[in-house]
Amino acid sequence: MSPHFDPLALTRRHFLSGATAGLGGLALSRLEGQAAAGARAPHFAPAAKRIIYLFQSGAPSQLDLFDYKPLLNDRNGEELPDSIRRGQRLTGMSGHQATLPLAGAQFEFRQHGECGAWVSELLPHTAGIVDKLCFIKSMHTEAINHDPAITFFMTGSEIAGRPSTGAWLSYGLGSMNADLPEFCVLVTKNKGGQPLYARLWGAGFLPTRHQGVQFRSGADPVLYLSNPAGLSGELRGKTVEALQQLSQLQAEREADVAVAERIAQYEMAYRMQTSVPEVNDLKNEPDEVFELYGEDAREPGTYGANCLLARRLIERGVRFVQLYHKGWDQHGNLPSGIRTQCQETDRASTALVLDLERRGLLEDTLVVWAGEFGRTNYSQGKLTKDNYGRDHHPRCFTLWMAGAGVKPGYTHGATDEYGYNIVQDPVHVHDFNATLLHLLGVDHERLTFPYQGRHFRLTDVHGRLVPEVLS
Repeated sequence: MSPHFDPLALTRRHFLSGATAGLGGLALSRLEGQAAAGARAPHFAPAAKRIIYLFQSGAPSQLDLFDYKPLLNDRNGEELPDSIRRGQRLTGMSGHQATLPLAGAQFEFRQHGECGAWVSELLPHTAGIVDKLCFIKSMHTEAINHDPAITFFMTGSEIAGRPSTGAWLSYGLGSMNADLPEFCVLVTKNKGGQPLYARLWGAGFLPTRHQGVQFRSGADPVLYLSNPAGLSGELRGKTVEALQQLSQLQAEREADVAVAERIAQYEMAYRMQTSVPEVNDLKNEPDEVFELYGEDAREPGTYGANCLLARRLIERGVRFVQLYHKGWDQHGNLPSGIRTQCQETDRASTALVLDLERRGLLEDTLVVWAGEFGRTNYSQGKLTKDNYGRDHHPRCFTLWMAGAGVKPGYTHGATDEYGYNIVQDPVHVHDFNATLLHLLGVDHERLTFPYQGRHFRLTDVHGRLVPEVLS
């Protein structure tokens, strides 16, 4: 300190300039400390270490797959009784129909396994593993249209901008492999249907390093990961090192934690140049694996290939893999459309559960199969002998889980004989997310982040654990 330094002459600008340098170093050291620590301790002993989430975008019809309602076949074509509808809102797509004719499923249902779970003929492979599955037939949500409903399932809010489930888990539990992201996203290629937005796997107001990283089919599975033409790996490494030094200077000068986050992203991208091609290379998988998942698993970007890639990612320590498959939105021509969807997904979904089990991974991996809401018991549009459609129905729908911490061969909740309302053990989306976090050792009320004057969490101010589904 200068002998002529006068503390009373210290201006606000000088004070903030000196203070921000210290804060920048503190932010950077905190981030580096978290990265060095790797995985962080959960609130209590977890049943699961990781999740593979098979999200069937567009809302599969529970009435044609899992929730067997013979009464609908007996009363096919009759009007939906007012006593069952109870004045509940409908979408604009069927709310102005002159009639709401009940539509029975055109597919045969049978009971399977020792648990006796009802499954449609559309899912013969899933039917073979029902004793490993935990069904929830009493899911419900407030959202009645696709975008807010998917956003609600993924982030706990119908309004875009909140962190996704995978981002919350990345933030709360940290990494199990420093060379791969904690949260990876796979989307079936070349599928029509409702659009999917990157914000569904975004970090929201959490640090950006927690957002999901999308893997694509093709030569560049992760965008901007490959070196540009003429740039060697050695030069790329020197570039990253120089950027790190510049960013560190900026962080110390400006006390901006986002700069420190950017350093971590540069370093992760550099490490992923080696790890991503290795995990994405399926050619060393034996033929028996492709026989299990189906031959389409040899083609990158298909649902089968993505299920196989999901297994490879969690084998290497990825915490959360989100797989999206679009095209389940059957407002019309449902019999044809849902058959195609099941042919594309049934075998691979089942193969994933069996593959994890035989590798000893299912005991600490949770697999989830779900859509954003259900479908109506009445036909949208004209009901004919061999054709019908179903509108959105948030009042009840079905999902299943398999693996770590959930009861195998168990069905939770029930709907009425019309398949329109829940009559036993309702489970809200917030309840499901609370249970999901619990299985990974996280108390949903304690995993919070301060933002704009309040502490946010995945379940907002709601949610309760569903202990009945836990093993």
